[in-house]
Amino acid sequence: MSTTNEPGNSTSGNSIWANNRVRRLILYAALLLVVFLAGLVPMWLKSRTYAHERDAAQASLRISNLQNSLANAAIDARRGEYEPARQAASEFFTNLGSEVVAPGRDSVFNEGQRTALRSMFDTRDDTITLLARSDPASVDRLISLYTNYRQAIAIAPPR
Repeated sequence: MSTTNEPGNSTSGNSIWANNRVRRLILYAALLLVVFLAGLVPMWLKSRTYAHERDAAQASLRISNLQNSLANAAIDARRGEYEPARQAASEFFTNLGSEVVAPGRDSVFNEGQRTALRSMFDTRDDTITLLARSDPASVDRLISLYTNYRQAIAIAPPR
């Protein structure tokens, strides 16, 4: 009985690295990891870029929706449709308040824009009251608010 290099002999090569099969398996696993990361990193960078573009588009959309609701109120009031104008103005002030007065989420406006837009809330109650009374003076008030809004958002681009 010989104890030299027999297939069942466990005394030779106790190290895991001495086994060619294990070394090859570790090499393949490392190569697979490198290939996986080579595919993952560019896709992650691209998705990150698209997420930033999406966030910018959503911020722009929120700004435009505010402007549209105020413009709708002014147009409806000009046409003598005071109730839809009151509803649109109320929607405008509600949404503007969530962005300016108490921004629980990230506001689409920077600090300079928020400061300029806060002054619009001084006329909120008067404007909605004029619209509820079907007062033609509300048209001029809404047009003035619309002009002030456009000037305020032009102060600096949103972040």
